[in-house]
Amino acid sequence: MAQPAVIKNQDLEVTVQDLTYEGMGVAKVAGFPLFIEDALPGEKMQVHVLKVQKQYGFAKVVKRLTDSPDRVAGADGAYIRTGIAPLSILAYPAQLKFKQHQIEELYKKAHLAIDVLSTIGMKHPLGYRNKAQVPVRMVNGELQTGFYKKHSHDLVPIEDFLIQDPKIDHAIVVVRDLLRKYKVPAYDERTNRGVVRNIMVRRGRATHQMMIVLVSRTWQLPHLKDIVEEMTLALPEVTSVVVNLNDKRTNVILGRKSKTIYGQDYLLDKLLGSEFQISPVSFYQVNPVQTEVLYTQAIEAAGLTGKETVIDAYSGIGTISLTMARHAKHVYGVEVVESAVRDAQANAARNHIKNVTFEVGKAEDVIQKWKDADLPVDVLMVDPPRKGLDKSFIDAVGYMKPPKYRLRFLQSGNIGAGFAIVAAGFGYTPKQTQPVDMFPQTQHIESITAMTLN
Repeated sequence: MAQPAVIKNQDLEVTVQDLTYEGMGVAKVAGFPLFIEDALPGEKMQVHVLKVQKQYGFAKVVKRLTDSPDRVAGADGAYIRTGIAPLSILAYPAQLKFKQHQIEELYKKAHLAIDVLSTIGMKHPLGYRNKAQVPVRMVNGELQTGFYKKHSHDLVPIEDFLIQDPKIDHAIVVVRDLLRKYKVPAYDERTNRGVVRNIMVRRGRATHQMMIVLVSRTWQLPHLKDIVEEMTLALPEVTSVVVNLNDKRTNVILGRKSKTIYGQDYLLDKLLGSEFQISPVSFYQVNPVQTEVLYTQAIEAAGLTGKETVIDAYSGIGTISLTMARHAKHVYGVEVVESAVRDAQANAARNHIKNVTFEVGKAEDVIQKWKDADLPVDVLMVDPPRKGLDKSFIDAVGYMKPPKYRLRFLQSGNIGAGFAIVAAGFGYTPKQTQPVDMFPQTQHIESITAMTLN
C-alpha cells in the first residue's frame, strides 16, 4: 500500500498557494491539499497536521517564515478563531479581488460564461454592522458575552467585534455589566437552565434609534425593571427593549414569542429616502451603506423606466420593493413571514407609496397564482435566502417567464445549479455580474446579475 502524502501530527514546511471560499489558506504536499487558518497565498510556514481525510487535510501554523505583502499587521487572531472576520488578516483591496475571483470560479465550475466586474467596496470597511446577536454564557465563573470558537460552543469573550457599529459594541458591554450586577443567571445549554441566552442589538444608522432584545429561556427575568431603567439611562439612544422567549433546546437564536417591555415595538431607519420600521425578528440588511449601493445597482441593472410591473420575491419588510416602486409602475412583493409582510405594508403607508402590493405565502406558490391570473410581469427581483433557491421556485420562474428581465442577488457565493437551470434551461441570457461587498472582513459575497429572456 502506498504511503499517504500527509499523516496526522506531521510537521511540514509549506508554501500557501491559494485561499478557499471560506478564506483558509491552501498548501499542497505532493498534490494533497492542506487547509490552514491564518495563512495567505505566497507565505512560507511551518505547520502541524491536525487532521487527515481521504482527499484533504487540516493543519495549523507553527511559525510563519515569510509574510504576504497583503497581510494586515497586528490583526487579532480572535476574529479568525471565531469566524467573525476571517479575512481581517487580508488587506482590503485584496479582499475585493478575492471576492471577484470566487464568483468567477463558481461560474467556471457551473460552465457559465459571465463577465464578473470588480467588486464595489467600502470607503470605511469596519464598524458597519447595524445588528449584533451575541451569546451570554458563564466563563470561569463570570457572565460573559462574546462569540463561539468555530465548530464549537466554547465562548471567546469579546468586547470589540471589529465589524459592528461601535455604539452596538458599547451597548452589549453595558447590558452585560447590568446582568452581572443583578446576578441574572446566564443560560447553560448543557443543562437547559439559566435565564439569558443572547443579547441582540439593532441600531438605525440614519435615525440612531437602538433596539435591545434579551433572548431568555423564561419570561421571569430577575430585576428586569431595574435593569431596563439603568440600561435606558446609560444608553439614551434606546427606543425599544424587548424580551424574546426561547425555551427550547436549540441552536436557533430567536424564539417565536416576544414582549416589548420599553418603548415601541419596532426600530426606525432610513434607506434611499424611505423610512422603515423593523420588528425584532424581521430581516433587514446589516450593512446600510452598501445596501444603498446594492439597491441602486439593482435598479440600474433592471433598466426600470417607470412603466414596468415588478415582482419582488422574498420581499421581507419591503426595503427593495419600496425602493423599486419609486422607479416602476407597480411592485408586487411576496414573503412567507407574516410579521415581515405587516411591516412592509406599514412601511408603504409610512412612506405614502401606493403602487405596491404585498402578499403572505411561499414565493413559488404565489408567483404561479399571479401567472395564472395573467399578471403582466416585466421584471422579477429575487433576493434569496442564504441556502439558495429551491427547485420549486426555479420551476415557478420557468412557468412564469417574465419577458424582460430576471434579476437575482447572490449571497455567499450561493450560485449553484439553480442559477444554471434558470439561465440556460429557460432561455435567459445573463449579461454580467456586479459584486458588492456587503460584508467586509468576511468571506461572504453578494452580487447582482441581470438576465434577459431570449
